[in-house]
Amino acid sequence: MQRRAVVPSRVNIIGEHTDYAGGLALPFAIDCNLTLEAVEREKGFSGDSIVVELWKSAGGWPADLSVTSTIPIGKGMSSSAALCLAIVLCSKGPLDSLDASKEAQRIEHEVLGTPCGLLDQLAMMNAKEGHASLIDFSDLSVEFVPIPHDWRFKLVDSKIQRELSSTQYGKINSFLERHVEDENARVRSAISSSAIDLGGLLNQSHASLRSLGVSLPEMDQLVGSIQQEDGVLGARMMGGGFGGMILVLVEGEEVFPEIPLVQSSEAAILEEIF
Repeated sequence: MQRRAVVPSRVNIIGEHTDYAGGLALPFAIDCNLTLEAVEREKGFSGDSIVVELWKSAGGWPADLSVTSTIPIGKGMSSSAALCLAIVLCSKGPLDSLDASKEAQRIEHEVLGTPCGLLDQLAMMNAKEGHASLIDFSDLSVEFVPIPHDWRFKLVDSKIQRELSSTQYGKINSFLERHVEDENARVRSAISSSAIDLGGLLNQSHASLRSLGVSLPEMDQLVGSIQQEDGVLGARMMGGGFGGMILVLVEGEEVFPEIPLVQSSEAAILEEIF
């Protein structure tokens, strides 16, 4: 038996630190991905030690495991969630998207020690090109929302590197309830907003994440300077926090010309190879 799983990265437009609190989020999958190849063998395992440990945690069969990826590590683009989903898909075969997401979350908690929610996994399993996924974590439902043509995103690397397992991620302060309530309102507003209005919502979201305690002074300074650039409609830290990528809503490709526009993609796929 041989299986190949290809799992996309994700960009979260708005709705950060809401998934574990029954809130809303608006992510979409993008065209960089992680590929896992699993080739059955008689006994034992070969591959990177962490990959093998995750594979065993998922109940995987004896296999040679190899991973290639274009998803940046430690940049708030869910490289670990992509790996865990690929592990689950290859080890268990076709699964319902929610079942696959929950199992990927479980092995990430168990092996990697990251107390992640389900945003990344559900975004990767429920994606449609040209659309964002409106995820309601109160009932884990997903609706597709077309991405307007004038919502143009770029990702600016803050060059602040972190591992969530070594930060205060998961130890959120008392501002959380207010953040989730306000962030949910921003998600609802975003669905029907113009690009200009969405930019304002992104700026508000970053300010709320700063109050939540998941940003860093150097990140806040960088985001603030980007927000003031000509042609930038809004910007915010993206992902769990403490560094990583900055999501920037721009008027056109000429803004930060050295950085390509983000392109949406389809959901994760599993291939059986005979």
